Amino acid sequence: MMKTKTLIFLFVLSSTFMIAQEKLADKFFGNFSYIKATELYKEVLKKGDTSVHVLTRLGDCYYNNSKSEDAALWYGKALQKYDKDVSPEYIYKYIQSLRSLGNYTEADVWMKKFTEIQNNDTRVKDYNPEDISKYNELAKTEKDRVVKLVNMPFNSKYSDFGSFIQNGQLYFASSRNTDEKKLYSWNQEPFLDIYSVSVDKEGDSISYGSADFINAEKINTDYHEASIAITNDGKTMYFTRDNVSKKNKVKYDKKGTTHLKLYKAKLVGETWTDIEELPFNDDVFSTGHPTLSPDNNTLYFVSDREGGLGQTDIYKVEITGDSYSDPVNLGEKINTEGREMFPFVSQDSTFYFSSDGHLNLGFLDIFKSDIIKNEDAQPENLGAPYNSGYDDFAFFMNPSEDENDKTGYFSSNRPDGQGSDDIYSFDASICLQTIKGITRDANTNEILPGATVKLINEVGKVLEEIETKEDGAYEFTVDCNKKYTVIGSKEDFKDDLKEVTTDNKHEKETEADLYLEPLINDNQIVINPIFFDFDKSNIRTDAQYELENIVDVMRAHPNMVIKIESHTDSRGRDKYNEKLSDRRAKSTRDYIISRGIAPERIESAIGYGETQLLNKCSNGVKCTEEEHQLNRRSYFYILKE
Repeated sequence: MMKTKTLIFLFVLSSTFMIAQEKLADKFFGNFSYIKATELYKEVLKKGDTSVHVLTRLGDCYYNNSKSEDAALWYGKALQKYDKDVSPEYIYKYIQSLRSLGNYTEADVWMKKFTEIQNNDTRVKDYNPEDISKYNELAKTEKDRVVKLVNMPFNSKYSDFGSFIQNGQLYFASSRNTDEKKLYSWNQEPFLDIYSVSVDKEGDSISYGSADFINAEKINTDYHEASIAITNDGKTMYFTRDNVSKKNKVKYDKKGTTHLKLYKAKLVGETWTDIEELPFNDDVFSTGHPTLSPDNNTLYFVSDREGGLGQTDIYKVEITGDSYSDPVNLGEKINTEGREMFPFVSQDSTFYFSSDGHLNLGFLDIFKSDIIKNEDAQPENLGAPYNSGYDDFAFFMNPSEDENDKTGYFSSNRPDGQGSDDIYSFDASICLQTIKGITRDANTNEILPGATVKLINEVGKVLEEIETKEDGAYEFTVDCNKKYTVIGSKEDFKDDLKEVTTDNKHEKETEADLYLEPLINDNQIVINPIFFDFDKSNIRTDAQYELENIVDVMRAHPNMVIKIESHTDSRGRDKYNEKLSDRRAKSTRDYIISRGIAPERIESAIGYGETQLLNKCSNGVKCTEEEHQLNRRSYFYILKE
């Protein structure tokens, strides 16, 4: 019976210690000390606690430090052991870790499970199980961008694409006209018409009106109209239309194919009228998708005319009054043997277009080029999130006097849209700030080189880590309107951290010097006071947190030998205080030994009760709690280093 009681006691004691150590690990985790937390969680594991909390926290420790292999290991163990009891968020982190390792096949297995559980999660909207490697390459590109995409509220369940804003009106093409009985055989949708919606911007908020036919006389016909460009003065519109006769009948070539043509219209009053076909059209090839240079002197368009480089090429003509030069192919820097379509020239003369001939992520991708400013410029794939494994096209950048305003629209038939093609707005406005500072000795204010400074985001992930040089300086470039923590650490010093919240002011600098307090002061290791519950000598979690500083110093100095002294205030009987402080000193010693420090490295642990008071607060003297607290202390003297 006695043996049974002893076993029960040891089990309870072990469980109590395990719970306490888990709490300690949680405390370090909460303060972004992931390496220390990892060590402590692993010790909890050794004692038999393999809870989902411990396993996933271990995964988080590695995940937040971008250590994908270890993160995948511990998330995998949690999922293997607990399966449905693991939060979906950890499944996604596991997927991300596997992707980072290039294990796309296994990631795909878990992505399917995640999709079943979180079918409304925006992170699964582009998931394509038939092309997992390309999808994951896309995801890698996307994670490095800060771009907000919004599916436009005026999209329909049909095809909506192309955007052009002029005088508070957004023009686009749509096949939503279900009143039209004719259907386009390609997709069994109504033919395209040109629509417009009002755009009202107030501060950062944008609202859109209802979509309706543009205010025009005979622009929209029974067949296709789409892709417009309007001159700066708002008086001339260029648009694409099927080749139709004056009687609104579609015209075909000898092979029975109808082609696209470019037209222009004049604004008379508030109505677009005076429609005129451009002279470089033809009945045997297509011409469409117009855009203008910023000065309106050059018109760019798409055509499959004879002599091109590929299926469709981009051309330009110079405009002089009502006259146009002969079309000029933009050449092989832009055009390929594939399809180049939907050109657009931004306010700064950057040339955008879509192509499936250049290196792309699948089907049409959006590219940009400086060819207008440099004829040798090579096009650049915009990457995700602008591009996907689907058709991405009709890029439009809003004109703005603010060079940091990077907003606009593009079109895509990517999944989870409202229709076959949808219009998306994007906001890639660059707003960056700087957090910088100097690491210093908290006692002397001297510069402290060789300190490690980490930048941590508001969910606890380490974004960047640097080591300070001789000048002690660190600097991080961060996003606006975010919360960050910077934490500085160095051997034999206490960590210091600063919390920084950035606002919306571009290029603002925030000073955040870090003051690291030395743990070694002359012949002592100095830590914050460790507290005990009244009349008790067991080591509380907050005391363990502080004692870890002692452990760190002794690990860094393997030959160091110390002694421990513990003191009480004068309240209580003298002899009792002496015994209580001695128990506390020895509990402190035992904790340090339990953390792997050899017993012979702690020469002694002695309690002195109230025999060495630091102030007037002896027996019978009335003192405040703060004054009594000054006498309740522990010392860690260095005897050998």
